Amino acid sequence: MDTTEAPQLIEHVNKSVGFTPNDTKWIPCSARFVAMGIYPKATGAITIFGLNQGELTTHAELEKKQGIKCGTFGASALEDRHLATGDYGGVMSVWDLEKPNVPVYEAQAHKSIVNAIDGCGGQNIGHGAPEIVTGGRDGCIRVWDIRVPDPVVTLAPKDSDTARDCWTVCFGNAYNDEERCVVGGYDNGDVKMYDLRTNSLRWETNCQNGVVNVQFDRKDIEMNKLLVTTLESKFRMYDLRTFHPEKGFTYMTEKAHKSTIWQGRFLPQNRDLFMTGGGNGGFNFYKYHYPVSRTTTDAEGRLLGVCGTVELLNSRVLSTQPIVSMDWSPDREGLCVLASLDQTVRVYIVSKTHKY
Repeated sequence: MDTTEAPQLIEHVNKSVGFTPNDTKWIPCSARFVAMGIYPKATGAITIFGLNQGELTTHAELEKKQGIKCGTFGASALEDRHLATGDYGGVMSVWDLEKPNVPVYEAQAHKSIVNAIDGCGGQNIGHGAPEIVTGGRDGCIRVWDIRVPDPVVTLAPKDSDTARDCWTVCFGNAYNDEERCVVGGYDNGDVKMYDLRTNSLRWETNCQNGVVNVQFDRKDIEMNKLLVTTLESKFRMYDLRTFHPEKGFTYMTEKAHKSTIWQGRFLPQNRDLFMTGGGNGGFNFYKYHYPVSRTTTDAEGRLLGVCGTVELLNSRVLSTQPIVSMDWSPDREGLCVLASLDQTVRVYIVSKTHKY
């Protein structure tokens, strides 16, 4: 791999924190980000950092009753910028970071830890109502509208005794006020896509390995690509434009990091560029190349999707510990914040992204 002309992965600043960071998110339209996690005494940490002349300054340090596992700004309007979090006690809370002592909204979302959370309909991204989706260890996926106290949709296994951990959730296909999909990834390798308009299971498959992270390349367009990262150092890219009645959506598989791929995140400004974060502390930056034709026909004349290829543009090992969280800045192309299990948050700049 020749990286002389490639995007460079440049560390801007890093900072050690006194808790285990589970998630990091940029506060929209600002040079600040929030790091969430758990203190050694099992209380929750929400710390707000700001970039200031090449330094990281701490704007606020908040402590909550339960450790924080995940967070999102996706369902909040830009003028509010409310942070929705899921904690180790199964509670989903929405916080106003200006007045963070009491949550704006709180609900017992799951019986135990909330593994993943995502938002849609806020920040002018995605049509329709602002909604939050949570996935938990109890195997349930719940969709919340904070204007009502109860979940608007609950997707639960029939038998709670044999329920599989839901490790990751995401929204997509929100290209008008009616359409919206939720994808959930489970510890046994299942990937399930639920259509919220028809309230039905639209598609399911199995990846053979536990699904750690799922993300659509865009939430607010007709579903196009889905990135699925798994245990055993593999990720899959599904082409969601063409559904075959027997084979479903086509996909390509790539090996990376020689360990669990904890994160897969598309660049908000260019949906063909994405990164993966590995259990080896590695950061890989890829470009997806579409095939000449995205469809072909099978023996019976039915349309079948064709997958493209991925090109590794650059890679770098940042830490000896897994990169458990990564968030691209929605406002500055190539700026990202990462958290790894060595209790460090890092701000990185990926250069030359506009050339791809």
